[in-house]
Amino acid sequence: MGDAGYGGRPQPRLDPSGRRGPGGQYRTTAEAERVTRIVLSALGGHVVGDERVALAQAVPPAAARVVASQIPVTRPQTAAEFVDGVAARIEGATPATARWDVSSVLSVLPKLVGDDLIDRVLGELPPGYALLFGRAELVPPAAR
Repeated sequence: MGDAGYGGRPQPRLDPSGRRGPGGQYRTTAEAERVTRIVLSALGGHVVGDERVALAQAVPPAAARVVASQIPVTRPQTAAEFVDGVAARIEGATPATARWDVSSVLSVLPKLVGDDLIDRVLGELPPGYALLFGRAELVPPAAR
């Protein structure tokens, strides 16, 4: 999603490395950017308030616009529903390729925006999203 920076300073690229083409990468930069926009737009509808503002401030400008421009969802989605929604927006995607696409984008975010912000974002999302961000889903032990 480009590396144009704030005030002329270069920003890190949000660059997913999914296995879509023969070399284990997206076939083109345009394809990677398109998938990134789709995933971030889906995420942008689920992250609200201070976390949404912080996320938009932490990613490159083009990604920030995608996140910030989304209308909040009216009903939280499970992680599986989130992936299915992304699959419906990517031509030719299957549930398996959509899971890879989502994880390819979201697993880059912790390195880009920091673990603290990702913890806050995950706190807003239903259980099951941590794996999409490349994290283990920790479940508290059942009360005895």
